[in-house]
Amino acid sequence: MAPFQIAVPDEVLDDLRHRLTNTRWPEAECVDDWSQGIPLSYTRDLADYWANGYDWRAREAALNRFDQYVTEIDGLDIHFIHQRSPHPDAFPLIITHGWPGSVAEFQKIIDPLTNPTAHGGRAEDAFHVVCPSLPGFGFSGKPTATGWGVERTARAWDELMVRLGYPRYGAQGGDWGAAVTTQIGRNVGHCIGIHLNMPLGRPPAGVTEFSAEEQAALAAVQQYQKHDSAYAKQQSTRPQTIGYGLVDSPVAQLAWIVEKFWSWTDCDGDVESALSRDEMLDDVMIYWVTATGASSARLYWESFGAFGSGTRVELPTGVAAFPKEILRAPQSWCEPGYNITRWTSMPRGGHFAAFEQPALFVDDVRAFFASVVSR
Repeated sequence: MAPFQIAVPDEVLDDLRHRLTNTRWPEAECVDDWSQGIPLSYTRDLADYWANGYDWRAREAALNRFDQYVTEIDGLDIHFIHQRSPHPDAFPLIITHGWPGSVAEFQKIIDPLTNPTAHGGRAEDAFHVVCPSLPGFGFSGKPTATGWGVERTARAWDELMVRLGYPRYGAQGGDWGAAVTTQIGRNVGHCIGIHLNMPLGRPPAGVTEFSAEEQAALAAVQQYQKHDSAYAKQQSTRPQTIGYGLVDSPVAQLAWIVEKFWSWTDCDGDVESALSRDEMLDDVMIYWVTATGASSARLYWESFGAFGSGTRVELPTGVAAFPKEILRAPQSWCEPGYNITRWTSMPRGGHFAAFEQPALFVDDVRAFFASVVSR
C-alpha cells in the first residue's frame, strides 16, 4: 500500500491548453436549447475558462489535502482516498462514485463525515472514510483484460476494507457506485449495512395500474430512455469507438460529461446553479489527465446488462431519494430487492447527491448508520 499524491506534469497541462486553443469546432446547434446536446456557445465559453481561468494547481492541492494511496488488488492498482477520523471509535465507510463521476464528487462530504464535531455533528457520528476510484477510472489502473465488472469490483472493495484493518464496515454509493454497493450488500462479507442514493428497483411484473408516484417514475424512465440514454448504449456496446474522441479531444470529454451534469442535476436548466465551473472541471480534469475516457466506458460493456439484477439484499439498507435522480424508483419497487430500514425523500437534489447537496447527504448517511451500528 503506497502513499499517493496527484501530480500532473506541466507538459500535460501545456498540451491541454494547446488542444483547447486549437479545437476544431462544429457549427452551432439548430435549436435554442439543449435538446440537440450541449450548446456551442456554452461549450466554447467553458472551454475558454478551462484554458485561461481554471487553476488546476489550486484544485489539485485541494484534492491532495486528503490522504490517498494505491494498492494492488487482484492484479490491478486501485487508487483510493483513506481519510481517518480524529475520533478513534469512528465507523468505517466506503463510498463509491459512478460515471461520469470521480472521487472529486466527495470533496464537500469527507470533512463533515470524518470530523463531525467541527461540522455540527456529534463524535459518535464520525466515520473513517474510504473513497476508491473504480477500475479504469481516475487514478486507478486500467484493466487490460475483461472481467472487471460490478461483481469483481465489489469483492475487491471488501478486500480493500479488510486490508485497511476494517473487519466491519458500511458501504454507500450512487450510479455505478449504487450497483457496486448493492453487490457488496448481497455478498455480505464484512459489510453490516448499505446506503444508496440511487436504489435499483423495477415495477412489478403484470401490474397495469400505478399510483401517482409510480406514474411519475415511469415517465422519468421513458424520458431517460427516449432522450438521455444514448451515451449508455454507446458505452455498453462500443466503448472503444467513443474512447478515441474522448481521449484525444478535451472538448469532447468536457461535452460528454458536462451535458450529463446539466441533465442530471437539480438545476432548472442552469447547470452552474447546481455545480460551479471549477467543480465540474475538477471532475472533467480527472478523466482528461488520466486518459480514462475509454477505460471508464468499458464498465458499461462489462456490467450494463446486469444493472439492477440479482438476489435480494438482506442487510439493513438506507435510501436517500433525491427528486431529480435520473431513475427515481419508488420505495415499493425497491423493497423486493432490499431490506429497507430507512427511506428519506429529499426536498431537492439530483443524481450527484454528495456534489450537489452535501449537507442533506451527510445528515442522511449519519442518521442511517446510527440506526444500524452498535458503537
